[in-house]
Amino acid sequence: MSSAGVNGAYEEAVSRREASSGGIHRFVVFGDICGSGTLNMAEKELHRTAMYAAFDEAYASVGVEPGTYHQEDRGDGILAALRPDMPPRLMVGRWIDTLYESLRAHNTGRSPRLRLRIGMNAGLVVQDRHGLVGRAVDLAARLCDSPTAKRIMAEAPDVDLLVAVSDWLYGNVVAEGGRYVEPDHYRRARIRSKETDEAAWFHVPRRAAPPLVGPEGEAAPGDADTGRRAPGVGSGSGVGPSRGDGPTPRTGGGNRTYNVGGDLLDIHGNTIHGGFTGIRKDRGEDKGKNTGAGGPE
Repeated sequence: MSSAGVNGAYEEAVSRREASSGGIHRFVVFGDICGSGTLNMAEKELHRTAMYAAFDEAYASVGVEPGTYHQEDRGDGILAALRPDMPPRLMVGRWIDTLYESLRAHNTGRSPRLRLRIGMNAGLVVQDRHGLVGRAVDLAARLCDSPTAKRIMAEAPDVDLLVAVSDWLYGNVVAEGGRYVEPDHYRRARIRSKETDEAAWFHVPRRAAPPLVGPEGEAAPGDADTGRRAPGVGSGSGVGPSRGDGPTPRTGGGNRTYNVGGDLLDIHGNTIHGGFTGIRKDRGEDKGKNTGAGGPE
């Protein structure tokens, strides 16, 4: 059977199963080419071809075979949902790393460069004959197209790949670490777009921190209500997290003080918030543990 036939049979089987069950938990990826509106037709075609090649290479690196996943063309982007048994740690690890390397190889000596924003999430997805639907899909798209993601790419023109993951995905998969996974290199910010009001985590491969600036980068909006802060966030300084050899004091904008690596102290006006950092304290015991994201690395 041809690859088109295999893909069609797979899509039909998944559609029937998901429609009857009310959705299946799947890993969702939403990718978008930055600045595509400024490209001429030849550049658009070249970028689309390179984007698909980069996705294909990334899929192959984690053992995802053609015809075993759903993928939709979005003109200057891609929406994909992986099979339910796909280990999510591979997607936030080797898949991202391979995508980065593919972009770097393609962009060497080229102008304009192919630059991608990627939104990642996981949750219940229904696939019918028209495509994908579900809140997990909606949030992946919002993460990719969020003002924070667009601002990072606009203010850091040397960045070719930005990954934004949902708070659920960060806490349950990324934070556990693993090969190619860099949980300490993510930064948290609040996403408010349309009906979405969610926390999200941003990552630029091979960088200690994405260049979060403005209100989101200064104090992770919405976190002041809970006293929670991302590691190393403060005035867009890009300072990394504690090295693990004791609390590292940080100073942010205004009169805020951070102790990353221990309990967090947030002093704002005459109010003191403390005691909860949102950072797991049992990471040393659990390091390397596979929490449902198994499979070969």
